[in-house]
Amino acid sequence: MSAPSAEERQRLVEQVLTCVDPRLSPGLREALARPGPGLLPTPGQTVAIAGHRSAGKTRLLPLVGALLGRTGLDLDAHLERTHGRPLRTWVAEAPAEFRAAERRALLDLPPGGLVSLGGGFLSHHADALTGVFTLLVPISFDSYRERLLRDRTRPRLRPELSLEEELSSVFHEREALHARVPTVALVEFLRGCLTTEVLP
Repeated sequence: MSAPSAEERQRLVEQVLTCVDPRLSPGLREALARPGPGLLPTPGQTVAIAGHRSAGKTRLLPLVGALLGRTGLDLDAHLERTHGRPLRTWVAEAPAEFRAAERRALLDLPPGGLVSLGGGFLSHHADALTGVFTLLVPISFDSYRERLLRDRTRPRLRPELSLEEELSSVFHEREALHARVPTVALVEFLRGCLTTEVLP
């Protein structure tokens, strides 16, 4: 894939902003309009799209790929294909085995790629992201809750709790864990895309 023109980058950034949590999009637009740092990966640096379940990482994967001139890989879909197991049952029946497999899958990828990670990756495998350009996709708790209450295809993480209790506890615990991991804010990445020529 070739790097996009400045006009194409502007269009792609606008598409990214329409894909993120609509509760956060106005604030991201305001932040993007203000001066501030812009961050891009170095040539050959692996880029990982990370964040909570239902944050929109899979939807953003092709847009980030187009901005960077890279082809992206959805790690969860890759795991299902290579292991022949649906994540919903795998996570429920053998969570430790699944976590080991997702970590191994990322570490086995060639450097310089673009990958979207599952919702638990950042909180379970932060050390596997050392040296990786980890782009954090934001989501508010209200949007997270609404999306996961509607989407019953995703695995339960704490079936001993009510779904409402699970959503609240997982979100807030992972928020605290995400805050400890070096990540790149989405607005800083988008600003970098608008102000700097992107090198694949």
